[in-house]
Amino acid sequence: MLRAVLLLLATLATGIASPVAAQSMGLVKLPIAFVSQPVVQQVHAGRPIPAIEAPRAPVSVTVQTIVYAPVPAAPQFVPRPVQQPTYSALRARFPGIDRSLRNYSAGIAQYGPFRVLDEGRVALVGETDADSPRWFRVMMRRHPNLAQLDMVECPGTSDDLANMKLGRMIRAAGLATYVPRRGSVRSGAVELFLAGTARDIADGAEFAVHSWMDEHGHEAQDYEEDAPENRRYLTYYREMGMSERDARAFYRFTNSVPHRSARWLDAREMRRWVGGGAGIGERAPQIAYAAY
Repeated sequence: MLRAVLLLLATLATGIASPVAAQSMGLVKLPIAFVSQPVVQQVHAGRPIPAIEAPRAPVSVTVQTIVYAPVPAAPQFVPRPVQQPTYSALRARFPGIDRSLRNYSAGIAQYGPFRVLDEGRVALVGETDADSPRWFRVMMRRHPNLAQLDMVECPGTSDDLANMKLGRMIRAAGLATYVPRRGSVRSGAVELFLAGTARDIADGAEFAVHSWMDEHGHEAQDYEEDAPENRRYLTYYREMGMSERDARAFYRFTNSVPHRSARWLDAREMRRWVGGGAGIGERAPQIAYAAY
C-alpha cells in the first residue's frame, strides 16, 4: 500500500514540475541513402536454380599513373608582434574590448563549451547545457584573471534555466562579451551575449533569435505575457540593464518568430539593441554597462 502511494505522489510531482525550455539552433546532418541493384533468384518446383555465370571475355586493363601537384599548406596563424598591455592593467583603466585576431581552434584549457585562450580571454564554442554553470565556476576558480568572453560558434542552449544562471555568473564575474567577425550567436546564446559588462560586435558577425519551447511543446505566446514562464525572461533582461519597457520590447522581438524558424540579424541590426543606433520603435534600448 505504501509503495502504491509513493508511486502516485511521484507521478503527480512530475506533472506539476516546471517544464524546461530550450533554445538551440545546431547544424543538421543530412542522411545519405545508398541504393543497390535488386537481386533476382530463379526457382523451379520451389527450389532455387543456381545461377550459371556466362564466360567472361578477357578484359584488357591499362594502368595509368597520375601525378598530383602538391597541395600548398594552409597559412599558419601568426600572432601580432605588438606588445599588448596586461589584462590586469586593462581592467584597472577601463572595461575595454580586445579585438586582436585569435586562433580559436587552440587554447590552454577546455571546460565544457569554454576554451581558455590565455590568461585574459576565453571563447565559447558549442551549446550550453545543465552542466555549463558548473564548468564556468571551475574555470573562473582556476583562471581568475579572465576578462573577456569571445562568442565564436554559439548555437544556443538545451536548458534555458541553467543558461540564465550562467548569464548571471558571467555578469557577476565582470566579463565583457565580444562577437568576432564570422562569429555566430544564435537562440539562447543571445542571452549570454547580453550578460557582458561591456559588449561589442564585429562587422560580419551574425545573430539569430526565435521563441523558446518547453518540453511540452509550448512556446512563449502560449502563456500570458506576465505568466511566470515569460516573467523569468523579463526579469533576466532587467538584471542585464534593460528598462522594463526595453525588456518587453526585446522579448517580443525575440519571440516574433516560432521556435521552428528564426529571425537573422547582422551586426548593424543587433547593435540597435545595445545602444549603437536607432532601435525598434521610437528609440534604441538604453542598456547600462556595469564597471569592472
